[in-house]
Amino acid sequence: MNFEEIKTRFINADLDEKIKIYTTTEGLTVAQFKELLKYYPIQHLSKLEKALG
Repeated sequence: MNFEEIKTRFINADLDEKIKIYTTTEGLTVAQFKELLKYYPIQHLSKLEKALG
């Protein structure tokens, strides 16, 4: 799966699925992780931080 496919899945995912994609996808660059964060609801950032934790 290429980054554009991952990004599309991420954009269309619910919150729990976004967290799963973000925490389990391997091989992305820092820039790609930052790109995904643009589509993450900032009010739920603590939930993502906890999952990365």
